[in-house]
Amino acid sequence: MEADEPPTTGAKTVQDKNPATVTVIGLGAMGRPIAAELVKAGHPTTVWNRSPGRAGDLVALGAAEADSPAAAVAASEVVLVAVLDYASVHEVLDPVAGQLAGKALVNLTTGTPEQARRTAAWAAEHGIGYLDGAMMAVPAMIGRPEAKLLYSGSTEVFDRYRPVLDLLAESTFYGPDAGLASLYDLALLSGMYAMFFGFQHGAAMVATAGVSATEFAGMATSWLSAVMGAIHDEAAVIDGGNYRIDAQDANFTKSALDVIVRASRDAGIGVDVVAPMQELLARQIAAGHAEEAATRTYEEIRHPR
Repeated sequence: MEADEPPTTGAKTVQDKNPATVTVIGLGAMGRPIAAELVKAGHPTTVWNRSPGRAGDLVALGAAEADSPAAAVAASEVVLVAVLDYASVHEVLDPVAGQLAGKALVNLTTGTPEQARRTAAWAAEHGIGYLDGAMMAVPAMIGRPEAKLLYSGSTEVFDRYRPVLDLLAESTFYGPDAGLASLYDLALLSGMYAMFFGFQHGAAMVATAGVSATEFAGMATSWLSAVMGAIHDEAAVIDGGNYRIDAQDANFTKSALDVIVRASRDAGIGVDVVAPMQELLARQIAAGHAEEAATRTYEEIRHPR
């Protein structure tokens, strides 16, 4: 994919008269709703799980349960995997790599970009079409319009099986680098987790005054929604590389964090969330960037010393 080429997105489509045969390996929190959506859409669906006894309701829907990974792989032209980690992916699939040759493998297991790239290389060595997927959804969202799945790897696999993938979520393809879907996934999750941990710290602060987390959530969501647009301004500063602008500088932001940390300690709550931010800004100031935009902390993160 060229640098200026937008990712490819897809909407749900009507299946043809010869629906693809699909195997789902892994019937955990994500694998089960994935398999259910495929069965309901009319795809001949085979399922397998390492721990037995998890396929009963899917079989009742119309899925076939395989008794081994080899049988599961042999049953279908496209194999979807949603297991705990990449070690589990290889533990299950390495012994049946020969049977996967010529088939499409869609790996929906969470891992690092480098793990995805190594698995893509393994697949190429065995003649397997490989697509790496990242699920921007919780189990209850599978099959619903708000669910999103990010993919990278084989363009051929994505294009051919896009109607299948679009049954599960809105599909976005980021090109042949198998690690990109995972990279975007983890980058987005990092922002989400930072937000939630920040909320938890704030809830702990106001709890010392008898304020419930529920009450604070109403204030927090309103405030965070109001300031969210500033992300675009920060992005423009980062891409421009000029941090000497009329904005809150590192000194100003550090002084605010100093007060937050002091107030937290005075209230007897932990500073595990806010202290690292305070320390990050302190390093920026010590390096001579006190009067530059606090956004310059990006450079400290991007190029740690």
